[in-house]
Amino acid sequence: MKRLSAAIVASAGVVVMGACTDASRVVNPSTTVDLAPSYTQTPDNAQEKHIAFVPTKQKADAERAARGKPGGGGTGISYHGGPVLQAGTKVVAIYWNATPIYNGGPAAGTTGAGTADGSLIGHFLRSLGGTPYFGINSTYKDGSGRAIVNSVAYTSYWANNTSAPTGTQTITDAQMIAMLQSGINSGQITYDASTLYLIFTAGQVNLGGGFGTQYCGYHTHGTVTDGGVSKVALYSAMPYDYGFPSACTNGTASPNGDPGADGEVSVLAHEIEETTTDMLGSAWFDNRGYENADKCAWTFGTTYTTGNGGVANVNMGGKDFLVQRNWKNSGSGGCFML
Repeated sequence: MKRLSAAIVASAGVVVMGACTDASRVVNPSTTVDLAPSYTQTPDNAQEKHIAFVPTKQKADAERAARGKPGGGGTGISYHGGPVLQAGTKVVAIYWNATPIYNGGPAAGTTGAGTADGSLIGHFLRSLGGTPYFGINSTYKDGSGRAIVNSVAYTSYWANNTSAPTGTQTITDAQMIAMLQSGINSGQITYDASTLYLIFTAGQVNLGGGFGTQYCGYHTHGTVTDGGVSKVALYSAMPYDYGFPSACTNGTASPNGDPGADGEVSVLAHEIEETTTDMLGSAWFDNRGYENADKCAWTFGTTYTTGNGGVANVNMGGKDFLVQRNWKNSGSGGCFML
């Protein structure tokens, strides 16, 4: 996602907004500098707020045309000392809606293991880790020089139908963090420092305030309390990208005959990749603030036609998907699928 200098309203840390291109670095939390989305939010504490988001396709294309390939020395991306999810990434899906958001998804009001999620989103999350595609993240290392492990574990889901947002309702980061806190308090989700909590909503619910006009999703972090102790929770705002198909999907035929889920997976991959290599916005990014997935936003490389006439560029777990490429941190760098 694009990093922006801004103050963010949230009960917690950093916001990295996602279907990202890339972002500028956060400076002082009490000032707003060059904030791409045309909204200003007020900090709720003294922590710096980090925003990195996936821009809409139009914004990404315009920026790419104006700037060309993101700059930087060597591979064009460098390490800034922050933490990464070196030992593997865990994900929890939170479907925040009164009814299932995706075909075959969990019934509202239920929780369960990731293996029980029958949606295409569930299949994708179970299949992403261990692939050559996700293995691109292994070209990134932690501060001790250890390569990131090619692993994604879909541990559980929560189909949360409590106070579920509807229509074009705007949901702030403070509200998302409060929702996560409610899930921890009630035992619907378990806190884990290496878990990315994916917050999915339906229709045109406006997670964060700029969905469909400025971005298509984002990743960030906030402060929650677990066992009476304040802890950092990683989360990603994953609005329903097919709600704005021209801005937040590639506009090609659905490879699985499920446009909603097929339109979501590219942004989903983007946010998981960026959280893995730049979990707090202080690890891997280039001299423009672009994270690994930002540098390849809305580029897909070689594609093929699926049996149903859809367009895809990768097969994971026996299903075809169209996902954006990722930036390889080796050689002279570049956008690749493996």
